[in-house]
Amino acid sequence: MSVAACLLATACAGGEGAKDTAARAAAPAAVGDERADAMSGAASSPEAPRGTATSGRPTVLVVGTSLTAGLGLDPDSAYPAVLQRMADSAGYAVRVVNAGLSGETSAGALRRLEWLLRQPAAVVMIETGANDGLRGLDVDSTRANLTAIVREVKRALPAAAVLLVQMEAPPNLGDDYTRRFRENYPLVARREGAALVPFLLAGVAGDRRLNQADGIHPTEAGARVVARNVWPTLEPYLARLAK
Repeated sequence: MSVAACLLATACAGGEGAKDTAARAAAPAAVGDERADAMSGAASSPEAPRGTATSGRPTVLVVGTSLTAGLGLDPDSAYPAVLQRMADSAGYAVRVVNAGLSGETSAGALRRLEWLLRQPAAVVMIETGANDGLRGLDVDSTRANLTAIVREVKRALPAAAVLLVQMEAPPNLGDDYTRRFRENYPLVARREGAALVPFLLAGVAGDRRLNQADGIHPTEAGARVVARNVWPTLEPYLARLAK
């Protein structure tokens, strides 16, 4: 079973999630409206990145959806926390901040980005857009939002590295939609000078052993696989910070 099929099945069964109403004021304009995260059971209120200015360590800010927030998991089991342990084990003195928020599409990520970027970060990783695909939102609008997100990070944090995570759309929307959706990510990464992280759920999607009962959100073991998917792209930037 493909990830897109898994996502679609849960989206249809679960209905709408909660609204992401926080941090909309004074935020960049976004293309398209987002009110629900089809991948989330309930929304979680965003927290300001902790320790990013006072920890004395460079920050890796991970902006994402419920997949990043770790819905259904202990916070220490979400993949950003796994990345933190991997960085610690490798001797990289960085702080990985989980800024995942259930209830968000690419439009929502763009709207709260200015608020998130008030604290310094050396690396910003963006995981967003899967909910756009679940709702069948316009592919061009998603691409515009992804582009604006990368540009806003570069504007606010010119020295930061930007990583854009590949996501997928459900197959029921047709081959043309899924192809164009998939192509958004390498296109934006190439045009805007961001590093492309391979598909977040590679090796996890469709594997019941690595997913919770909803068929979407990774288990603790699945989160470890997700972190390993991210690590080869992230690690070189951590190595540069260590020099």
